[in-house]
Amino acid sequence: MSALIIAEISANHNQDLELALQTVQAAIDAGADAIKVQTFKPESLALNVDNEIFGPKKKGAWKGWKPWDLYQKAALPYEWHEPIKNLTESQGKEFFSSPFDLDAVDFLEELGVSRYKIASFEINDIPLIRKASQTLKPIILSTGVATLEDIELAVETCRDSGNNDITLLKCTSEYPATIEQANLRKMLDMHQRFKVKVGLSDHTEGFLVPVAAVAMGAVVIEKHIILNRELGGLDSAFSVEPSEFAQMVSMVRQVEPTLGNVDYEVSDWDQSRKRSLFITRPVKKGERLTHENVRSLRPNVGVEPQFLDSVLGLFALKDFEVGHPLTAEDLKENLVKGLERNNV
Repeated sequence: MSALIIAEISANHNQDLELALQTVQAAIDAGADAIKVQTFKPESLALNVDNEIFGPKKKGAWKGWKPWDLYQKAALPYEWHEPIKNLTESQGKEFFSSPFDLDAVDFLEELGVSRYKIASFEINDIPLIRKASQTLKPIILSTGVATLEDIELAVETCRDSGNNDITLLKCTSEYPATIEQANLRKMLDMHQRFKVKVGLSDHTEGFLVPVAAVAMGAVVIEKHIILNRELGGLDSAFSVEPSEFAQMVSMVRQVEPTLGNVDYEVSDWDQSRKRSLFITRPVKKGERLTHENVRSLRPNVGVEPQFLDSVLGLFALKDFEVGHPLTAEDLKENLVKGLERNNV
C-alpha cells in the first residue's frame, strides 16, 4: 500500500488565486497524490476584539498578530475552492479540506470533497468531528495538541457515527518543529492502541522525518508546500518548495518497496540452503554415533540439527561413508538405540 502524500497549501496562496493555482500545479508535478486546503473564515476561529485573549499574540511563529487579522490573511476565499478542486481533479488527484466550523462542512459537502481532515487544534471540537464523520467519508485526525483522552473521544465519536475509516496523524504543533520533536514512536503506539491507520503531519524543515515515518509504517504524509520561500507568507518557514517536495516523494517511493509484507513462507530453494546432519568420519556397522562422526553442515538434505541430541548415541546397522546425510529413513531402519555391539 503506497502512502497518500498530501500537499498542504495552507496560507501559502498569499491571497492570490493565480499563485494558489500555480502552487497546486507545482505540487502535482512534484508527485503529490492529494491537494488539501483549509476552509474557514476569521469568525470560524476568533473574535475581532482587542483583549487579552484575542489581542496580538505574545509568542510563537505569529507573535504580534491579532488572531482575527492572522486568520483573515490566511483564509482561502470560499469562491477559490472550486477552481482549485477542478484543477486538482482534472489531473486525477484528490482534493479535500480541513473544515473549521459546521458551516464549512456543509459547504464542502456541496462541493463534493472526498474526505475530511480535522486540524490539531480542533481535536476537542466534538460537534465538528461528529458532523464530518457523519458524512461517512474518510476522516483524518491530527493529534498535535491532543491528550490521550482527546484522541480516545475523537475516535469514539467517529465510530459512534458509523465511520471506521479513521487515520490518526502524528503531528508536532510547532512552526517549524525540530527533528528531535518528531517522536515517531508515538505514531506506532497510536496504531497499536486505537487499531487505526496512522501517518504524519509534518512541520519540520526538509523531508527526513516524513521518509522515516513511511519506513515505520505511515500511510499518510502531509507536508506544507510553497512555490518559493522567498515569497514569504505566514507558513513559509516550515513549507518545502516543489523541488524539495519532489525529492521527498522520490525517497518515500524508494523506501516503500523495502517494507514488503509479513510472510514467513520459505521457498524450497531457501529451505535447502539451511543445515542438516552429516556423517563426517567413516562409521562401521555396530559403531556408535558421536560428536566425532556426526556434525551439522550445509545444505539441508537430511535430518535437521534440532535432532542432533536424539541421534547421538545410536548404533549403526550398516556402514556409513563420509558425507552421507542422515535421513529419516536412516533413523527408522539403519540406526538403533541401546543395542549391544555383539548383537548388531
